[in-house]
Amino acid sequence: MNSQLITNDENSKKFSQILKDKLSKGFVIEERNDKLPFAVLSKKRKINHNIYFVISCVTLGLGSIPWIYKSFLSSKEKRILVALDEDGNAFEDKCYS
Repeated sequence: MNSQLITNDENSKKFSQILKDKLSKGFVIEERNDKLPFAVLSKKRKINHNIYFVISCVTLGLGSIPWIYKSFLSSKEKRILVALDEDGNAFEDKCYS
C-alpha cells in the first residue's frame, strides 16, 4: 500500500513537470483533470504582420508568398493532450477537434 502511494506521488510530480515544460514553451492549459490525470493544451502561433508587409514592399511582392504561407499555418491552433497511462508513463497525443 505504501509503495503505491509513493508511485502515485511520483506520477503526479512527473505529470506536473511535463505540464510545466509545455507551459514554458508557450502552451496554455484549456482543460485539466488531476484525478485521471490529463490536460489539454493549446498554442497559437503569432505572426508579426508589420515585418512581412515591409519585406513584401522591399521585394516587390515576392515576400508575400512566405507571408501567406505563415498566415495559413498560424490560423491553425495546435492542440495536444498530455496524460499518464495506467503504468505511470507519460504520453502526448494530438487533439483532433
